[in-house]
Amino acid sequence: MASSGKVLDFEEYVRNRQDALLRSARRLVPDPIEAQDLLQTALVRTYGRWDGIADKSLADAYLRRVMINTRTEWWRARKLDEVPTEQLPEARVEDGTEQHADRSLLMDILGVLAPKQRSVVVLRHWEQMSTEETAEALGMSTGTVKSTLHRALARLRQELESRDLDDRALGRRGAEDRGQDRCAA
Repeated sequence: MASSGKVLDFEEYVRNRQDALLRSARRLVPDPIEAQDLLQTALVRTYGRWDGIADKSLADAYLRRVMINTRTEWWRARKLDEVPTEQLPEARVEDGTEQHADRSLLMDILGVLAPKQRSVVVLRHWEQMSTEETAEALGMSTGTVKSTLHRALARLRQELESRDLDDRALGRRGAEDRGQDRCAA
């Protein structure tokens, strides 16, 4: 009977928290399907230890930690398959609102961060957790959270600035090319 109580308790928890948990997973991995896989894997791993979570109010933090660890395992295990090609694929242009473009840029730029840095940024700024809550969720000291966040934000600023400079240089080159075309005509 205790086993069926565990199942019902866990099922109720998942039913009540699934949207918030999926949002957390979505913030850790950019692909929506991969986020669902991440959450599913974390739920399977958590189910086996559900009785060990004495304070069920900390279940969200426990699950976030499992998702972070799982994502890190996947990241370490990934194979980098580069396929040489003579012709680069066409650049895709996202058609949508400016917000969609900003979100896409942000998700792209988050990719330059190390997994630990990305986890700290996501928990502090997306999940709006305090420094102490972030430290507890990630199993690190508050000082480590602060310094990691500082370095991560500095890296993000640097990446944004370099992309902005690259865009300006491309725009300048395009204008110079148009000027040369006019002179040739």
